[in-house]
Order: sequence, then C-alpha cells, then structure tokens
Amino acid sequence: MDINYEYNGVKASERLEVFTGKRMQKLVDRNDEIVAIDVYFKAEKTSEENAGKINGIRLNVPGTTLFAETSAGSFENAISETVDELQRQLRKYKAKLRRR
Repeated sequence: MDINYEYNGVKASERLEVFTGKRMQKLVDRNDEIVAIDVYFKAEKTSEENAGKINGIRLNVPGTTLFAETSAGSFENAISETVDELQRQLRKYKAKLRRR
C-alpha cells in the first residue's frame, strides 16, 4: 500500500513517515478494502501548547472517502489521534455495508 505524504510549512521527515507507516499498517491489516492513503502534516502558529501540529489523513475506500484531522502538541500525538478517529469511521463504514 502506497502512502502519499504532503508537508505544508513543515520540513519532510523520514521519522514521521516511518511512525505514520507503522500506525497505518495496523489499520490496513485489519481493513483490506483501503485503496489509497493520503497523509499531510501542517504546522500552525498558536499560543496553545497542546495544538499547532496538524495531521490529516484521507482514506479512499470503495464508494467513499474517509477523512480525519487532529491538532496536537506533537505530530506523533496528532497521528495517533487521527488514526484512532479513522478506526472509528471504518467501523461505522463496515457496519453500514453489512446492513445493505
């Protein structure tokens, strides 16, 4: 599975890509219907210490696109929260498909 990375105002980081890849691999292993993954990182100036590092992930699955975005104090925390949200969305998506 290829993951497309985009950096907006953030220097490209192999460490972030490896971290994200490991988290996404767990998601892909449980959900074989994922077709493509787009990940973006963005830094935002803010006075809050637990915000400003933004991670967004878009999953393309047959029939729809799932998206989640999180702002946290570190990219690692943002990635973890974003992946957790996508897991919830995938569960709902699968439940909806089973009802059809």
